[in-house]
Amino acid sequence: MRHVLSIILIFSSFTNSFAQSSPGKSKITGIVIDATTKTPVDFATITVYQSGSKTPINGISSDPKGNFSVSGLTTGTYRVTIDFIGYTQKVFDPVTVSAQNPVIGLGTISLASKDANLQSVTITAKTPIIENKIDKTIYNTANDLTAQNGVALDVLKKVPMVSVDIDGNVELQGSGSVRFLINGKPSSIFGASLADALQSIPASQIKSVEVITSPGAKYDANGTGGIINIVLKDNKFQGINGSANYSIGTRLQNGSVNLNVKKGNFGVGVFFSGNQQFNTVTKSSSNRVSYNVAGDTINNFLQNGSSPQKRASYQTGLNLNWSITPKDELTATLGYNHFNNNSSGTTSQIQKYLLAASGNTISDTRSLRNSASNFSANSTDVSLGYKKSFKKEGHELDFLYNASFGNNLVNASQISSYGSHNLPNTGLNSTNPGKENETEISVSYTLPVSKKLTIESGAKVLIDNLNNSVVTDTLLANSSYINNANQTYSFNYMRNVYAAYLSASFSLFKDFITGKAGLRYERTGKVADFSGAAISGYNTFAPSFTLQHKLDDSQSIKLSYTYRIERPDYGDLNPFYNISDPHNISTGNPLLRPEIGNNVELGYSKTFEKGANIYFAGYYRRNTNDMQQLSTYYDVLTINGVDYSAVALTQRMNLGSQTSIGASLFASVPVTEKLNLRTNIQAGNRNSVSPGLTSVSAFAYRVNLNASYQFGGNLLVEVFGNYSSSQRNFRSTRPSVFNYSLALRKQFWNRSASIGITAANPLNRYITQRQTSFGPNFNQTNIRLVPVQSFGLSFSYKFGKLQFKKESKEDNAPQLPDIGGNGK
Repeated sequence: MRHVLSIILIFSSFTNSFAQSSPGKSKITGIVIDATTKTPVDFATITVYQSGSKTPINGISSDPKGNFSVSGLTTGTYRVTIDFIGYTQKVFDPVTVSAQNPVIGLGTISLASKDANLQSVTITAKTPIIENKIDKTIYNTANDLTAQNGVALDVLKKVPMVSVDIDGNVELQGSGSVRFLINGKPSSIFGASLADALQSIPASQIKSVEVITSPGAKYDANGTGGIINIVLKDNKFQGINGSANYSIGTRLQNGSVNLNVKKGNFGVGVFFSGNQQFNTVTKSSSNRVSYNVAGDTINNFLQNGSSPQKRASYQTGLNLNWSITPKDELTATLGYNHFNNNSSGTTSQIQKYLLAASGNTISDTRSLRNSASNFSANSTDVSLGYKKSFKKEGHELDFLYNASFGNNLVNASQISSYGSHNLPNTGLNSTNPGKENETEISVSYTLPVSKKLTIESGAKVLIDNLNNSVVTDTLLANSSYINNANQTYSFNYMRNVYAAYLSASFSLFKDFITGKAGLRYERTGKVADFSGAAISGYNTFAPSFTLQHKLDDSQSIKLSYTYRIERPDYGDLNPFYNISDPHNISTGNPLLRPEIGNNVELGYSKTFEKGANIYFAGYYRRNTNDMQQLSTYYDVLTINGVDYSAVALTQRMNLGSQTSIGASLFASVPVTEKLNLRTNIQAGNRNSVSPGLTSVSAFAYRVNLNASYQFGGNLLVEVFGNYSSSQRNFRSTRPSVFNYSLALRKQFWNRSASIGITAANPLNRYITQRQTSFGPNFNQTNIRLVPVQSFGLSFSYKFGKLQFKKESKEDNAPQLPDIGGNGK
């Protein structure tokens, strides 16, 4: 209750601080059309000024039908401008709003096309940092300076309801069960290593991040925490245009190039990006104290080492868009991703056996372990989509084919030498190649029954096929290697998901409530040929709904419920043992069952007159068959006839149930015209219950603050800080972490180019991470010094010539224009 009251007080303080800025209830409406073709003009910019002022007080873009409604105005006299690239500006001055006439309709506004082609165009649009939709929250990255020379993980640290730890593990509202998509599609790049994949995407390539905490029926049911969709940059303007970005730093460099060509009804886009993390060294130490079954001896095991690591990646892709007719659109994409991660380490080890009663030493064995791991992954993504639009607005039929082909390879080795103990060296070499092919075929149909009811239905087939093999060789006393048959294996794993859904978007009680509701059915079939597998197919019925009520044009509340699951992946199920560190062994669990989640969320959003906005969400989530990592200590662990001493075995298991209650708050406040503050606060309590284990109730919170200041001369400065508290799990405690960054950006060449400087943790070379784990017969403390300090320089350049022309009936003919010619 104390934590709940704290959250309410924080929320109330924000609401009270903005209360004096509450907007009026008046508004200005209209419809924007092309003066010649009489067709609606989408994304026309409508800007409202106080009469006699040059500073805009409000604005909006027209929708696909050309409609706009600028709300939240008080009574007074205004000047209204309507703009769109390639058209002559329309100005309405004065426009008087009074108590007697609170709604002013400007009627149908015809924009005339400019006679001359535009030789060059500079587009300056102020996209809101956060957009709250009925089914998702969108974080736009345009002005994210502190992540400008970073990667996707740096962007995710700023996103509402998302938290990222020092190792790149991502949680959404406190849950690590998150499904990641790129441009709304799955990719096998996430299957090999999620943290590596997120570090392979340069921040300069990201347009926005969509957070979907309550996915509707059209989304896959997998991921009890929700969905994060990373939207990459694109460009749909006519003409030839593109951008180039490059950054170099003390720990990381990355770059990207984009080129887009659109002529008439056909467009092509290509991109290439890559990054490289320079050699960084993480220092670590571990102290484990354990007791044998009888309790008469103590095993004290110490490790102290360092691990240099390098990482590199690149991505390239091609996308095509052909508007065959105004009602038929064909899209195709082809992408290739590569990343590799090379690490090595030297660890000194001391293993002491002591008598519990006296503390006298029975034995003292010292060794030195040298290890190396080389991991590489490649994936090719292909998609083909077709959209058929019918005469009625919103009446659509969509087909999508999406395939991802991944290959990965892990080479690992470790050798332990025992110095003066006259013991032979021990060690392993292993090679682990694997392939994953994922194919998705889906169809969806949307039917607007009336202005207040839209029906949507669809079906999908997902085929996931993975082949893996491991060859392990054991080091002999004569320094030669022999194949270890017990650690040499291969397996095939196949998972097919057949799904269908039906949902409805509706408006009730004279638009008092709008909402979405639906039901999704999924049949998951599994086949695996590895030993001990007990995998059978299962059915999932996943209902969901979202209800929204607009209190006025500036604020709304919504209530959502979703039923979600987390399917155990092949890595969770694979029963073979990873013995790269003989004292810390991990394995899968072929008996894992799907985790089931029931999520409820209540949200409130408010936009204020001067641009401030807040979003507050409270959530309740209950997971059954909860999947968590659990470590168990063994004095001696026998694996395939081989004894390993002083072993901590880590395995994922279904551990009863977990109930999470929490809240998150996002606020953006333009303190002045030049100073903007943003904060993201998340707090919650997690209660875990499992038979045979002590119940755990743990409170955790995360707070970040972002401040930006716009100096004269197109110079922008930003400061960002983030703190995540520690949190206790069943047999471990996650450490807290604090990091901060500084950045500035200077724009020049008519804002077509910019140069930036960034500094991450400039006063701290390392972040110290202290983690504890424990069990009935052991206690362990791990300390890591993670390098975080970096300084960087970035450069960005946008180029191109954008052309605009009126469409005629002949332009809509189904033809492929010659995009390589001069096309007049």
